[in-house]
Amino acid sequence: MSRVLIVGAGLTGSLCACLLRRELQSTVRIVVWDKARGAGGRMSTSRAPDASSQSADLGAQYISATPAYARSHHRFYSELLSAGLLQPLDCLIEGLKDHEGTENYVTPLGTSSIIKHFLSQSGADLFLEHHMTGLYRRGASWEVERKAGASEMFDAVVLTMPVPQILQLQGDLGQLLSVQQRQQLEGVVYSSRFALALFFSPDAILNVPWGAKYVTDSSCIRYVAVDSKKRGADAPGRGPSLVVHTSVPFGLEHLERDKEDVQPIILRELHRLLPGLPQPINIKCQKWRYSQVQTSVPDCPGHMTILDEPLLVCGGDAFTHSNFDGCVESALSMLRVLKAKFA
Repeated sequence: MSRVLIVGAGLTGSLCACLLRRELQSTVRIVVWDKARGAGGRMSTSRAPDASSQSADLGAQYISATPAYARSHHRFYSELLSAGLLQPLDCLIEGLKDHEGTENYVTPLGTSSIIKHFLSQSGADLFLEHHMTGLYRRGASWEVERKAGASEMFDAVVLTMPVPQILQLQGDLGQLLSVQQRQQLEGVVYSSRFALALFFSPDAILNVPWGAKYVTDSSCIRYVAVDSKKRGADAPGRGPSLVVHTSVPFGLEHLERDKEDVQPIILRELHRLLPGLPQPINIKCQKWRYSQVQTSVPDCPGHMTILDEPLLVCGGDAFTHSNFDGCVESALSMLRVLKAKFA
């Protein structure tokens, strides 16, 4: 049985693993690595330190179904709606610029629930805290190295992590890239930002009329959400959670600073914007170095095949568009390559 390694347990990687299992059944063994302690990537849900507060989505905030993919991606939205993992957005988001025909959804159990759903459907062997560092061609296989632990052999490797991390890999990748491929990968640009999650006690009241708001009068903060309210996840006996995203210019300006030094700056600005904010019982700060793709690979091919034998393919929103539909489109694109190889 052929072994396929998918690196990155975000939306693209988890859906690719799920589709590969559904299409090829038991003809391949699927392995997923992620360097983080939990699956989700930029669709991560942060749990409160105790059960008295709601969870908070530190990455993606809601999912916009775009008209261009309404028909081709309908089955994925239907599956998630039927499973109770998606529901229509029905709270006020101040400053939201909707495009005609776009439908917005939230995740009542948190965005990471979608990732966990696809991973559970995939039957893949998931290994967290597996930080890939290099890959080497060994005949018809790949030897893949990681930061801690022995290297492993695979018949195909799928890379879904941010493009700069792909380019940093040691081993044979550099010499396998054509000049054009390297130029295309080096041309991918990401925005950067910080995110805060504030967890409150059950008796805390966040007295705002909106579920989320795009901020226009701050150079520091771009977006604030009462996350439990936005997701329709308020529950008796559990305190609310608040999510803050900084602006992209602020993220870029402070990118190389420790998040512990940046957190007080964001909090001061937050208290200026929301002067009556209660005292949280816990705060988590996340630095998103690779937040959203601003410049993708030209012509949005969905994937890039580095080598056919043994198969090495790259995918993710950098090869399409930086949204849910973009990740789905990339997973479908890579599935076609993998089916041609192993079906």
